[in-house]
Amino acid sequence: MEKTRRRDLVRDYKEIKSRPGVYSLTCVATGETWVGSSRAIDTQVNNTMFSLRHGSHRNRALQDAWTTHGEAGVVYAIVEALDDEEMTGIGRDTWLKERLRHWAAALDAKPAIA
Repeated sequence: MEKTRRRDLVRDYKEIKSRPGVYSLTCVATGETWVGSSRAIDTQVNNTMFSLRHGSHRNRALQDAWTTHGEAGVVYAIVEALDDEEMTGIGRDTWLKERLRHWAAALDAKPAIA
């Protein structure tokens, strides 16, 4: 890859705005659901799926569901994302905690990160 192309790709990557949000993982076979929050919800799926594929996810029950039922047996979904760019860091963290509690109760879910 030529230097200017690489530099442009790096610049474009750095300019991507991350948005916080809440995600869920549901085992299709058992109906078990786990929820988690992330400061970068759009890229969280990569991190989560990588750790599950390699058998290194911190939540043993979630990892066991993945191992038993496979990738097609566990569905990842973004349940809510914040698009407010004006919110401060503390406000975002507070929002994430509140929304995580809300979705855990609404979905009768367990924490994705144990």
